Amino acid sequence: MPHVHGLKIQVSGDMNSHERTPLNKGCTRVSLRTSIVKNICSQICRRSQGSFPHSGCDISRINLSILSKLVCEKNSLFHNVWTKHSKSAINYAKGRIYFDNFRCCYNSLAAKPQQVYKMPACPKVEKIEDALLCESPVGESFTQPSEYTPSLIAVTGHNWLLRISANTGDVIDKVYLGSYRKFRYITWDVPQETFVLKSLHKKTVVEPQEQIDSGGSVLIYLAVFRVLPFALVGVLEIDKKIFGANVTDAMICQGILIVMHSIGLVRLYSFERLSEQFMKQKLVIGQTCIWKGETRTVGEPPFGIPCNITLTERPPFLFEVSCQDNAFQVGGYPWHYIITPNKKKYKGIYHIRSMDDHSLAKNGIRDIKCCSLEPDWIHFHTDASERIIHVAPDQISVLRLKELHNDSFQYQVTEDYSILACRDREEKNHVTITSSGRIVKRRISQLDDDPEKETFKIVVYEDELDLLTVVAVTQADTEGNAHVDLHCNDTGTLLKKIALRESWDVTHSHAIFFDRDTLIHIEERPNRNFYCYVYKMQCESAE
Repeated sequence: MPHVHGLKIQVSGDMNSHERTPLNKGCTRVSLRTSIVKNICSQICRRSQGSFPHSGCDISRINLSILSKLVCEKNSLFHNVWTKHSKSAINYAKGRIYFDNFRCCYNSLAAKPQQVYKMPACPKVEKIEDALLCESPVGESFTQPSEYTPSLIAVTGHNWLLRISANTGDVIDKVYLGSYRKFRYITWDVPQETFVLKSLHKKTVVEPQEQIDSGGSVLIYLAVFRVLPFALVGVLEIDKKIFGANVTDAMICQGILIVMHSIGLVRLYSFERLSEQFMKQKLVIGQTCIWKGETRTVGEPPFGIPCNITLTERPPFLFEVSCQDNAFQVGGYPWHYIITPNKKKYKGIYHIRSMDDHSLAKNGIRDIKCCSLEPDWIHFHTDASERIIHVAPDQISVLRLKELHNDSFQYQVTEDYSILACRDREEKNHVTITSSGRIVKRRISQLDDDPEKETFKIVVYEDELDLLTVVAVTQADTEGNAHVDLHCNDTGTLLKKIALRESWDVTHSHAIFFDRDTLIHIEERPNRNFYCYVYKMQCESAE
C-alpha cells in the first residue's frame, strides 16, 4: 500500500451516510499553546507588530489563539439568537446554513443569520439530492474568474451535476451525467481536490433490456471528478462478475477503492492503477468523442458521461481484512486500523492493529464493558496528532500510539487523558439484607446510558480553536437537558460549559457544529420536521 502520511479512511456498513472524513496533511500539529502569552492584551500588541521571534505561529494563528481564550472566558456567554424550522433537511458547511434541499442559503457569520440567496423553485424531480462546498485553493491560478469564488458542487434528482456560486446561487457549470443509472450521493475523495458521485444500488428486479446492455450485474457506478479546473477523471462500475457476487457496497477515498462484501470482508484497491489499466477511452467534458461508433458530446443530453472504466478481470487488492458490519478505519502514524473481529463474541470490542502485518498493538484491545442501549464508538482523531478517541456513555478516552523498543510488540496504545461524565462514582450496593437477616441480591443493574444520568452523545473537534466539543445530556422529568462542553484538546481540561435552551430528545437525530464564536444545533423530529438553533458568543461586562 502506498505510504501517504495522515491518511484517514472510514468504512461502515452504511456507506450512504454523509459522515465526511477529513484529510489531515502535514507533520505533527503545532500546538496553539507553544510559547503562548497568557495575557490577551500582550497578544494583541504582538499581533500588531507582526513578528513572533519565539513562536512558529503566524498572524492568523495568533488571532485564533486570542479568540479561543475569549470563547472560554467566564464572562463570554452563548445566547440563542436564531431558530428556524424546515420540512426538508438542513445542512451546514463553513459558515453557511442550507435549507430547501440546498436551494436557500443563510450566512451564519453575522450577529444573526442573514439570507445570502434563494434559488427559484423547481419541480421535485430536479431537486438537489446532495452537495459539497468547494473553496478555491490558495496559490493556484485559473483561467476563469468564477473559479476563484467558493461554489457548491451539487447533484440533482434528474442526473445533472451543477456548480453553483456560493455567494449568489447562480449556476456556473452544469453537466449531464446520463440516464443509465441514477446518481444520488456526493463525497470527497481528496478534500477540495477530487470528489466522487455514487449511484443508487441496482434494483433487485433486473429488466431484460438491462441484461442485454450488460448492466445486470453492475451494483453501482462511481464517477470521479477534479474540482478546479473542473474535469472528469473517470466513471468506474462495480460489477459483481468481477468483484464477487457477495459485494454489497463500494466507495473511493484518498485514491483508494474500498469494496465491501456481505461476509464482512473489506478490500482496498488502487483507483489510479485501475483507471490506468482498464480505462477504455479518456473523456473530456464539453468535447466530442466517438462512442460505440457514434459521435457524441460528453456531458450533454442525451449522451451524458458514459462508464469509461470497465474491468475485465479481478484486480489484485492492496489490503483485505474481515470485520463486523464492514466497520473499518485507517489512521495513525505509522498506519494502523481499527476493527471489531468478525465473530459474535467480539461484539462491542475493538482491535487496533498495524497495517503492515496485522499485528495487534500492545493494549490494543479496547473493551469498556459498558451496559447500555447505545454502543460505544471509536475513531481516529481528526487533528494531526494521529490519536484515537474512544467514547462510551460516561467516559471519553483520548489514546495515543507509541512506538516500543526491545519489546515483543512494536507499538503500544497509551491513554493521553480521559473525560468523565458528572455522575456518582460510588459503587451501589446490589445486596440488601432484610430485617429478618435474609440476603436479597438484585439481578438487574442500571444502564450506563440511563436517561437520568449525564450521558455523552456527540464529540466533535473544532480545529481552528483547538477545542474538543462534547455534548452531554441528562433527562429531567419529561425533558432532556443538554449542555456543550469545550475541552482543551491537548489535556482534556474543561474550559467552558454552554447550556442549550431547547429540550434534547434522545430519540431524535441531532447534529452539533461549533465554528469559532458560533454554535449550531440541527435537530430532526418525526414527520420530517427539522429545526436549526444558532447560538452566538456575547461578552458580558465583568461585575
